[in-house]
Amino acid sequence: MKNICSQSDTLVALKSCLKALDRAAGCRGSDADDDGFVSLATGVVHDVYASAPADAVAVNAFGLGMALRAAAGRPIVWGLHEMMAQEAGRPHGPGLHEMGLSPRDLLLVRTRDVQTLLAVGEEALRSPAVGAVLLSAWGEAKAFSLTASRRLALAAETGGATLFLARAGALPCPSAAETRWSVASCASGPLEGGAPGRPSFSATLLRRRGGGATGTWIMEWDREQRTFRSPAPLSGGLVPLAAQRPAAASGAAGRRAA
Repeated sequence: MKNICSQSDTLVALKSCLKALDRAAGCRGSDADDDGFVSLATGVVHDVYASAPADAVAVNAFGLGMALRAAAGRPIVWGLHEMMAQEAGRPHGPGLHEMGLSPRDLLLVRTRDVQTLLAVGEEALRSPAVGAVLLSAWGEAKAFSLTASRRLALAAETGGATLFLARAGALPCPSAAETRWSVASCASGPLEGGAPGRPSFSATLLRRRGGGATGTWIMEWDREQRTFRSPAPLSGGLVPLAAQRPAAASGAAGRRAA
């Protein structure tokens, strides 16, 4: 995992890294296939909002999962707003490995301001070596304008990479994004032997450009398959109705039977 700090030469360093990726790039991957809840277009922008500030970690993880699917084996550029890092934590190598992402396939760029973050996104999207870009930002900012969104969409169309703009502590606003999502964390079911369950999310599709079905999906991240999947049904999760009756009612019924 390469880490570019937020300094005055951030874009210069990023361009150098992207050139290296371009020289090492092989053939381009195909479009991301259906994740089981909705197929997402590639080479476009997708907005992903945290349902509440407390869901900042979830929106980053969801965006990273989406980026993994869209990248199709190519490198991912993750632009991280420093305020988001302070509120939700910084990426951790073992945690990325648990998501099924090799740190060497990730280029991490940390920025102190939103303007630099958006510039990083544009530069990365134009590189044919990049498979997907994740931009994570915290809070409201005038820089997230409709014009900025259109510039990102044009850059995605030019380079072919897919952008996931993950935001927390902000309300959805008009943009040129193909889809708009609201994401919250969900309780995960334990695995065999009481092992911690897979990361689980509640994702609501708020808007899809050109219309189309919306809805809410409960899904979990499958590290081995590097995809989202529906949670397995809980075995024996339903409680018999009789066990939910008030104790007084059960006692009265017993006296009548006697």
